[in-house]
Amino acid sequence: MRVVIAEDNVLLSAGLELILGTKGIEVAAVVTDAPDLLAAVADHAPDAVIADIRLPPSFRDEGIRAALQLRKESPGLPVLVLSQYVEKVYARELLTDGSGSVGYLLKDRVSRVGEFVDALRRVASGGTAMDPEVVAQLLAGPRGNAVDALTPREREVLILMAQGLGNAELSKRLFVTENAVQKHIGNIFAKLGLPVADGGNRRVLAVLRYLDSVAD
Repeated sequence: MRVVIAEDNVLLSAGLELILGTKGIEVAAVVTDAPDLLAAVADHAPDAVIADIRLPPSFRDEGIRAALQLRKESPGLPVLVLSQYVEKVYARELLTDGSGSVGYLLKDRVSRVGEFVDALRRVASGGTAMDPEVVAQLLAGPRGNAVDALTPREREVLILMAQGLGNAELSKRLFVTENAVQKHIGNIFAKLGLPVADGGNRRVLAVLRYLDSVAD
């Protein structure tokens, strides 16, 4: 896998390059602003892009805007964005096309190397990786009766599922059988009024869209 990194923090970008190198992932280019990100992707045609949401010069939304532009020009281009804080608006914008291959992680997740690399690989393979804190904040907002009707275990499954974990991963994480996981997922989708047939990544996106629709 080859990636392009857009990050103005030199220490973080160097750390990312080192981490990815040890995992057999090639860093084709490291840039510090949005114009250079667009140029680097055009030059290197990477398998995935890692971008800070906020880049110079204003440190507002240059990174996410560049990421959205790249996905508009190259639909389905895998993009994993990093942020210092949970910013629901940007998470929403990233998910609007519903095509997957997107991720939103808080920067402190990078220090958990295994989780970070797993998330990157999931995004590069067409999946979705949402930071658990993002999902938790969406769940914590004003909700309708459907989410309130979920049991504590169903909420736990929902949060993990929205992060992009498959049934086998859910089973290992929760120390239950895959049949039990499937039963919980069936109950969740029934209570949320979502089609169970929306398997795989579409299932994750359906959950995220629902959570976003009931968040403030």
